[in-house]
Amino acid sequence: MALEMDSMASAIGVSVPVLRFLLCFVATIPVSFARRLMPGPASKHFYAAVSGALLSYLSFGATSNLLFLYPMAFGYASMLLVRRYAGIVTFFAGFAYLIACHVYYMSGDAWKEGGIDATGALMVLILKIISCAINYSDGLLKEEGLREAQKKNRLIRCPTIIEYIGYCLCCGSHFAGPVYEMKEYLEWTEGKGIWSESNGKSSPSPYGAMFRAIFQAAICMGIYLYLSPQFPLSRFNDSSYYQWGFWRRLFYQFISGFSARWKYYFIWSISEAAIIISGLGFSGWSDSSPPKPLWYRAKNVDILGVELATSAVQLPLVWNIQVSTWLRHYVYDRLIQKGKKPGFLQLLATQTVSAVWHGLYPGYIIFFIQSALMISGSRVIYRWQQATSSKNVFLSKILILTNFFYTLLVLNYSCIGFLVLSMQETLASYKSVHFVGTIVPILFILLGKIIQPARPARPKAQKSH
Repeated sequence: MALEMDSMASAIGVSVPVLRFLLCFVATIPVSFARRLMPGPASKHFYAAVSGALLSYLSFGATSNLLFLYPMAFGYASMLLVRRYAGIVTFFAGFAYLIACHVYYMSGDAWKEGGIDATGALMVLILKIISCAINYSDGLLKEEGLREAQKKNRLIRCPTIIEYIGYCLCCGSHFAGPVYEMKEYLEWTEGKGIWSESNGKSSPSPYGAMFRAIFQAAICMGIYLYLSPQFPLSRFNDSSYYQWGFWRRLFYQFISGFSARWKYYFIWSISEAAIIISGLGFSGWSDSSPPKPLWYRAKNVDILGVELATSAVQLPLVWNIQVSTWLRHYVYDRLIQKGKKPGFLQLLATQTVSAVWHGLYPGYIIFFIQSALMISGSRVIYRWQQATSSKNVFLSKILILTNFFYTLLVLNYSCIGFLVLSMQETLASYKSVHFVGTIVPILFILLGKIIQPARPARPKAQKSH
């Protein structure tokens, strides 16, 4: 068996631990399908908990479930003992624990060298635990004045322990997400809400959507296996790279970032297939005639949306979608003071939380600071485009094109930090193209202070006779 694993791993160019994880990860599809066969809510919760723990054990070893036990226990205890403050307490305790694990395991180095550990799964689990605690705290608040997401997701009663564990570990969904809410999990398990058949609509067939996701995963893996050996990230440590001209180095940054993204597209496509086949991915019916089932809850990436984004503002809506939604609901929105508009500080704080969640590598921190600059610069171009759209159609199209190339440039420049992780490699790669992806956003932000589009004139109030 060990020899077979070795030969399989070498055939696809990965290590044995990574192959073991991939096999368990792909197994989440049949495991999620089998959950549909469980007879009642209690058995579904038990199956979700046991199957998730077993997949973790097979992927990462016995210590992985012990790694998950502390934040799960702390989160549940906080809901029982300090409900009013459970959200804020769990948020800071969960992130403190995650930071400690990032420091101890230094997973980024292991991943670069072909290893793998349970830290990635822990990252998803922490978000689920925090959102559950926050929503239970929100259950004490009156609906008046709450945001729509708070009204939708708040919990009036505390989940039972088996419901809670099933939610946390459901069929291995903590491996790579997507993140979902406790209320959604409970309604899905109990056949309530959009999963209820009392409205006359039967549950939609998931098979077509599942096979589309699997086909997408196969295409993504094929592209990644073809491109990544030709454009390795190790080239940034090669002296020959720094002997190239500016435009060749800039192109290599683009193509290496483009190549690396297909690995993430593959992972998220597999998780999408697993969530769809379980039924949890169902998110309602379209308004078309006849109505079609929607599977947005399972979707974590819109590949064309990323690669053809006409504005950097769109990227959080199409990349790691469910985590971006989590950050918006539990960080960005909650930092906005009533009666005030969000600004750069809320964006920077949200990106900083995202950076810490990913890990403490300088490359992550630099990437997410870059992302805040990238989005702010793109907003300036978008405001200009909106101001000229009705007055000068040609100029408006030029600005749309400008925003597209701006996003293409800054995204692929910035993502090198996310991929190489170390401070030295990140700054060296940025310096090799004269920090163009940092300077350009700052220039647009400064220009936005100088060239401000005129606000539409307000109609004068009519005098009453």
